Amino acid sequence: MTDKKTKGMKAEEDAANFLSAKGYEIVERNYRYKHAEIDIIVKKENVLIFVEVKSRSKVKYGMPEAAISEKKAAKVIEGAEAYLIEKNWQGPIRFDVVAIIQDKKQEIMHFEDAFY
Repeated sequence: MTDKKTKGMKAEEDAANFLSAKGYEIVERNYRYKHAEIDIIVKKENVLIFVEVKSRSKVKYGMPEAAISEKKAAKVIEGAEAYLIEKNWQGPIRFDVVAIIQDKKQEIMHFEDAFY
């Protein structure tokens, strides 16, 4: 397994633990539909939330959340649409981002309603 993939898996695990500690119920992880992947799907107060996780070891090249392109957001939305149909979800949804900076100490930021 590559170092980048290992770091990504660790970031997703840290994000899932962070969200659980905030009272979110983990529904699914690494949901795939065609070329789309949703890192984490959670639920809180009857809202289904699709979470994209981004991490950086340093902010020299920008903040992690800034790395989500319009194309990436569109892929997450595409995956979410497939999930909603597959599960016949009729309730409210939103798209969040969990950004992690792992430098000397870890910093986790949660952005609600990050994109539509």
